[in-house]
Amino acid sequence: MHSAVHDTIAAVWRIESARIVAAVARRVRDIGVAEELAQDALVAALERWPLDGLPERPAAWLMTTALNRALDHLRHRQMASARHEDIAADIEALQAHVVPDFSDELDRQREQAAIGDDLLRLIFTACHPVLGAEARVALTLKLLGGLSTAEIARAHLVPEPTVAQRIVRAKRTLAEAQVPFEVPQGDQLARRLGSVLEVIYLIFNEGYTATQGSDWMRPALCDEALRMGRMLAELAPHEAEVHGLVALMEIQASRTDARTDPSGQPVLLADQNRARWDRLLIRRGLAALARAQALGQPPGSYRLQAEIAACHARAAQASQTDWQRIAALYAELTRVAPSPVVELNRAVAVGMANGPAAGLAIVEPLLAEKALQRYPWLPAVQGDLLERLGRPAEARAAFERAAALTSNERERDVMLQRAAGACSNDG
Repeated sequence: MHSAVHDTIAAVWRIESARIVAAVARRVRDIGVAEELAQDALVAALERWPLDGLPERPAAWLMTTALNRALDHLRHRQMASARHEDIAADIEALQAHVVPDFSDELDRQREQAAIGDDLLRLIFTACHPVLGAEARVALTLKLLGGLSTAEIARAHLVPEPTVAQRIVRAKRTLAEAQVPFEVPQGDQLARRLGSVLEVIYLIFNEGYTATQGSDWMRPALCDEALRMGRMLAELAPHEAEVHGLVALMEIQASRTDARTDPSGQPVLLADQNRARWDRLLIRRGLAALARAQALGQPPGSYRLQAEIAACHARAAQASQTDWQRIAALYAELTRVAPSPVVELNRAVAVGMANGPAAGLAIVEPLLAEKALQRYPWLPAVQGDLLERLGRPAEARAAFERAAALTSNERERDVMLQRAAGACSNDG
């Protein structure tokens, strides 16, 4: 019986923890304190529910308990006001604080709307540019993904104390920088939204193609990124780039089952069995892309990448891929969000649309690009183009360089197989 109750608590917490932390943070204006108070509510549930039975609305019980803890915290702060300068802010927060009883449907709707605003504030605070990328990812997975420190450490193949330290430092940095718990407005919103989307896509990409270790993918991270992206799309429905990112992740995630063979070896895009692509995720992705396009905003990086992914999704076979369209989209992406990696991807598309010599002409200047010196896919793309041009010895050397650069064991196997294949085609 206790085991079933604990499983229920864990499931409810995974779904509701972000909303609870967000609602508490609005009252106490400190993410670290908010998380502690939310955890207090979780501990209370672990103590009470096995004895008293499950409440009628478990999520509401946790929310109300956490908000009561927040009210107690604010009262203690007010009592100690002689030692603090924030007495006015404390009184304002206390006056604004109302613990919902969720007994009235209208009250529930109002509270849900307020929680939606709180979640937006939490997302923008956890992804604040004052934090480094690693800290933003760890804090976002903890607060919005509901992952434990151990789960985050396991996903990124780093020691648990390292992740714990990142999270503690991130919360301290936010507090010391006095980052306001709010959604930025005007030009600040556009700038800060980019940071939020970047964090979510970083999480997705680490799940989609792991940077190191023995696993080609970590689907749990993809799932968390998708969940956060969908949530953000609901909270910010008029931001085209949010829908663009969701579209991109949905379509890329649709390929998950086809990206490995029965032995777990990677299967690259051109060789995938497209019948194994998830048609529901593709439909969801195309619908999100249509929403982004319908808003009439200038195309941004994520929308353009989603349109590229859609070109692949619409091709029933690899041979039917509209590479001319993809090359044109990469040219536009280079204008909107120029980077060496985008240029490398453009080289692939141009190589498919106009022949390997045209692709190699784009790759060769990139070989001197400092930012790509340790990037394994640069020599991998070079090797592919050289092999198609009938230059197997050079192709083999390029694939071997790619294998030496990668930290992912499965990726290394792919590169070495390509090197061996180029060797067997020599002469």
